[in-house]
Amino acid sequence: MYRVPSFILLCAGLALASSPGEAKRDADELRYNMYTATDNQDAVVNSPASDLEFTLSGGNPYPHPFMTDRLGTNGPLLLSGVNLIEHLSHFVRERVPERTVHAKGAGAHGYFEVTTELGAKYSMADVFSGVGKKTPVTARMSTIAGNLGNPDSVRDLRGLAFKLRTKQGILDWVWLNHPVFWLRDPVKFPHFIHSQKRHPQTYVTNYNDFWDYLSSNPESIHQTLRAMSDLGTPYGFRHMNGYSGNTFRAVKEDGSWHYLKITALADQGVRNNTLAEAIAQGGENPDFGVTDLYDAIAAGDYPSWTVYFQVMTPSEAEKFKYNIFDLTKEWLPEDVPLQEIGRITLNQNPTNYFAEVEQVGFDPAQMPPGLEATEDPTLQARLFAYGDAQRYRIGINHKQLPVNCPLNPVANFLRDGAMAFNNQGSRPNYHSTLDPIKLPIRYYNDDNHTIWVGGAVKFLSQPSEIDFDQARGFWHRLSKRDQDHLVSNVIAHLGLATNMEIRKKQVKLFTHVNEKLGKRIAKGVNVTIS
Repeated sequence: MYRVPSFILLCAGLALASSPGEAKRDADELRYNMYTATDNQDAVVNSPASDLEFTLSGGNPYPHPFMTDRLGTNGPLLLSGVNLIEHLSHFVRERVPERTVHAKGAGAHGYFEVTTELGAKYSMADVFSGVGKKTPVTARMSTIAGNLGNPDSVRDLRGLAFKLRTKQGILDWVWLNHPVFWLRDPVKFPHFIHSQKRHPQTYVTNYNDFWDYLSSNPESIHQTLRAMSDLGTPYGFRHMNGYSGNTFRAVKEDGSWHYLKITALADQGVRNNTLAEAIAQGGENPDFGVTDLYDAIAAGDYPSWTVYFQVMTPSEAEKFKYNIFDLTKEWLPEDVPLQEIGRITLNQNPTNYFAEVEQVGFDPAQMPPGLEATEDPTLQARLFAYGDAQRYRIGINHKQLPVNCPLNPVANFLRDGAMAFNNQGSRPNYHSTLDPIKLPIRYYNDDNHTIWVGGAVKFLSQPSEIDFDQARGFWHRLSKRDQDHLVSNVIAHLGLATNMEIRKKQVKLFTHVNEKLGKRIAKGVNVTIS
């Protein structure tokens, strides 16, 4: 930080004042305030260009944005043409790295409103306290496996992420539009995503890779059926539900707790494209999801999602028919009822997409008191991976960016690093006894939340008959129309895999779900099942 030399301030004060008291006041007024400049920029951030004069990045006035320095009207350009140098050097650095997953998305702002007392019944988190309580929210919805330029209508899962700015810090809900996922062993995640990404040689989707992974990992079958139904091609981002998928803990003041999943049902209803509609939409407007969300909010048609808890006691979880930490299994509402807690409403579009959507970063690891992580293996992996992805993508101090910054004061010992906008002043940068930091109350004793039994083991889950249970239920719950669409979607997609052994492996999995389903797909992709 630049500091004005004290002798300059003293001389300036003596020249302007006629008394020692006035000299001190004038000197104080001339002291450097590092935040005056940023405050001044914030004051005009939404001003129209017609109110402002063109400057260089240092604030220096410059005659014209197209002007540069050269030797004569036909001579070579000069490095003194700083306007040109600034434009070119900034232009090639405009993009931060795109997200490896969830690259393409749309965003908006709104609020979470408590609608019942049930949230407070299960969790002491302040965000759930009091019917009518509102908490500011920023949302981002996205496709997952594709690149930034992919169409919004692509067959894929969708992400629904909500950043709640609570009085007890940021609460990031990172959900999907399906209650289950392709895997339960987190180390498989990079392999799965790589199988969906562009081939390293041809740099296009390789359908052998796509189906090789799925056919070799049978626990994916439930999600495969869901993704190959019309649920795999949502109509934009407004007409889909959101599911936490992972299992959390909801904790009360007395330390008692429940296992928790969270669901958000779209109040505007679920709407999906058929394969033909998705292809047409992708060709006509590949950014349909982005524009549909923006245009709806601009027109006052605010999308909303009613939020529900599903809870289990530890004893109920022990007796449940599925492993409650298995991300390939859902808690069906008939088994674990949905209990309404609130509603998320999006009513404000971003004024700058990059600052408010591209720079938003989600980190589910940090939660307010009353919400905690469980031993759910994929959740444990996400607790590291999400925050680390943002540290790589937008920097170690990404939580100081306006869109990620909590409303309550941050006080810790994490200092310095690139783009430290608020470096916490002159406070000690260690746990000092000279200027001790206050320590918050430990609201409940969580020592016994988990009893670790046995030693560490190297573990890989194995597919079993139970992995087909929910897949069969999903297939049987589909209408005839939806079953027909699922079959035709699989045939169209699996048929692009040229390796016949991969086709056969996947068809065997479909047949194990339902014999008629397997026979129809086998016929469509020209394989014989024995």
